Amino acid sequence: MKDTDFSLTPDLLLNAYASGIFPMSEGRDDPEIFWVDPRQRGVMPLDGIHVSRSLSKRMRRADYSVALSHDFAGVVDACADRPETWINSEIRSQYIMLHALGHAHSMEIRAGGELIGGVYGVTLGAAFFGESMFSRATDGSKLALAHLVDHLRRCDFRLFDTQFLTDHLASLGAIEISRAAYRAELAVAINRPASIHSLPVDPSPHSVLQRSTQTSRRG
Repeated sequence: MKDTDFSLTPDLLLNAYASGIFPMSEGRDDPEIFWVDPRQRGVMPLDGIHVSRSLSKRMRRADYSVALSHDFAGVVDACADRPETWINSEIRSQYIMLHALGHAHSMEIRAGGELIGGVYGVTLGAAFFGESMFSRATDGSKLALAHLVDHLRRCDFRLFDTQFLTDHLASLGAIEISRAAYRAELAVAINRPASIHSLPVDPSPHSVLQRSTQTSRRG
């Protein structure tokens, strides 16, 4: 439902995530913001990401670099740089404020010095709420997701919320769960301590690929 009788603030956003809802806009030029609470929720199992043969081959080439939140605003802007986007100026500014407060982060992929893929989201306890992702080159967003899942798992996160289940996310192992199941997982995750900065990002695609393969087989 649309509601224009409120102003977004970092505290309001964090309380919304803790309650299981998130904001969207109809478009970059639409000032109205509405809350979304899907009946079916997309989640990425942190022990079950699927690395396809082609993605594995790309990772083994190791011709890219990985960074955590070196250019958060650049990732948000890249995610919004498409014909249709739900990221309006108010949402952009509020998430940049969340980043400054230590609650929003981005995983970034670069090749030849250029930002070619990334994903950003919000952390609360041991939950990561994925907001958006982008690719400017083949596999850009898939590489970002593979490295993000590995990093979250190593940092003892328990929930990776993708909001919706798309074909793109499903190809990587994301699943859909009911609202009730999501709320149960959320309640546990936000009350567990975790920090995305507790460990440095592993810069080795080979190590990430090996751990992802081993974890997927165990699952």
